[in-house]
Amino acid sequence: MCGTCGCGSEENGITIQNPVEVKAHIHDHTHAHDDHHHHHGEGHSHSHEHTHDHHHKTVLKVEQDILQHNEVMAARNRGYFDAKNILALNLVSSPGSGKTAILECTLTDLKDEISFSVIEGDQQTLNDADRIAAIKIPVIQINTGKGCHLESDMVYEAVKKLDIRDNSVLMIENVGNLVCPSMFNLGESKRVVIISTTEGVDKPIKYPDMFHTSDICIINKIDLLPYLNIDIEQLKKYALKVNPKLQFFEVSATTGEGMDAWYKWLRENNKL
Repeated sequence: MCGTCGCGSEENGITIQNPVEVKAHIHDHTHAHDDHHHHHGEGHSHSHEHTHDHHHKTVLKVEQDILQHNEVMAARNRGYFDAKNILALNLVSSPGSGKTAILECTLTDLKDEISFSVIEGDQQTLNDADRIAAIKIPVIQINTGKGCHLESDMVYEAVKKLDIRDNSVLMIENVGNLVCPSMFNLGESKRVVIISTTEGVDKPIKYPDMFHTSDICIINKIDLLPYLNIDIEQLKKYALKVNPKLQFFEVSATTGEGMDAWYKWLRENNKL
């Protein structure tokens, strides 16, 4: 549940799926709604102004509780990853940046030398998980319903079903969204934000939290540069203004240009 955008409710069933079998994993947040009805039901005699203020405080408390719970579960995930020498990468971006295409290209080219597992996050469908399964890589799909991000306990449940090998790489493809996923630590080793050349230079300063919390920035679709009016160096300057420690890779998942540098980083950081 996100206290900022309001995604997640008692109507929001979150399921974890693999390409063959569907297994329900429901997150019940009804306590927040019950609390709301308890304080705002019939017979409430306080003024409207007081009611509004109390509701505001209740929402803040729910948000804090959920973020705190997420951090505890993220620490559990991180301990598991560290114990098994798993490099866990949280891939985040806006929709259409090419996350899945980059993932497909990476898995196809490196699967014979690195052991991979994948968690796919989307609001609906098994489409992305099916694409990864076609490469014969272990994959679990998490469908978040109305939710706009993955949370650490969802990743924990998916990891248990994947039975990830020691000394391997776990790719977590988050829901396409540059806002809410920045708030939710999944216990990952590194956060990788992907932006495409078609999105403009100012995404880092429009969505600073995502770039501030990321370790790597992959700029995708560089094969389209001859057809676009975009200054990649200015994009990098904006990103470095938000996060001076960002490491950049300029790639094209379509042509393969620049992917070797990304592969070199993966080889060097794979905890073998």
